[in-house]
Amino acid sequence: MVTPGNRQRPESCYFGLRGRKSLRLSTQPIAAGTRVAARIEYHGGHYHGWQAQPNHSVPTIQESLEQALALVAGVPVITTCAGRTDTGVHGFSQIVHFDDPVGRSIKAWVMGVNRHLPETIRVHWALPTSSVFHARFSAIARHYRYILCNTPIEPAALHGLVTWYRHSLDLAVMNDAARRLVGEHDFSAFRAASCQANSPHRFVSDCHVHRRGDLVIVDITANGFLHHMVRNIVGSLLVVGTATRSVAWFDQILASRDRTLAAETAPPDGLYLARVDYPKSFGLPQTPEGPAVVSGRL
Repeated sequence: MVTPGNRQRPESCYFGLRGRKSLRLSTQPIAAGTRVAARIEYHGGHYHGWQAQPNHSVPTIQESLEQALALVAGVPVITTCAGRTDTGVHGFSQIVHFDDPVGRSIKAWVMGVNRHLPETIRVHWALPTSSVFHARFSAIARHYRYILCNTPIEPAALHGLVTWYRHSLDLAVMNDAARRLVGEHDFSAFRAASCQANSPHRFVSDCHVHRRGDLVIVDITANGFLHHMVRNIVGSLLVVGTATRSVAWFDQILASRDRTLAAETAPPDGLYLARVDYPKSFGLPQTPEGPAVVSGRL
């Protein structure tokens, strides 16, 4: 069993490089019962969200991942994720944990699992971690990134990976509005009616808008998110950016705690779970800036 005191550095799982893009993974079996953390990337447009829906015949990321894990283990494997993404939302760095039921190697949990996954889901790394690590409850922050392609003509090659928005945007006023979200607030105005969270209060540590060429990117980091919170915030930032509404209106919406007064929910296509932060004591690998459509990195 791995504990914070005897846990090895993550690099021990990747014991040799044969080139910049060729990684040799450890073939040494880990002890059965060891908790394993893993980073998952997926194209959410092909799935009805993260969470398995056993009573419905719809594809989900969790179901696909657990089926692949079970084929490697030979027995069922249950995963827990950092945050359940909705239908159409992408995961650049979703973090999961599971307990290895049989004692497979890191190579098996990465390469073996990927061999059984659809091409729209990939395991980027896996490593043994502390038995107290929890993908959801150990997280100290989650970072979402919303990507808009701000061009007169809708892009073909980026279909489903970004949200197309043809109207001119004033990023200065959008950032003025975005700054109002920083701190702890009641985010009921940006909460879906179906949200099951016990409290509407969340702490946002950063929210800003910036441009990279034709892409306009909304970055938001918080200790947690409500159902549709990011997409509802982006929808309201867009009407501020086009001068349809004012920053004062945005302030009033936040204070109102009334979802019916805010703008429409932005589409899921441009939304990515970009990073999940954990205490350094767990020693998880750093996540590169993403997604690849913006940074060119995986």
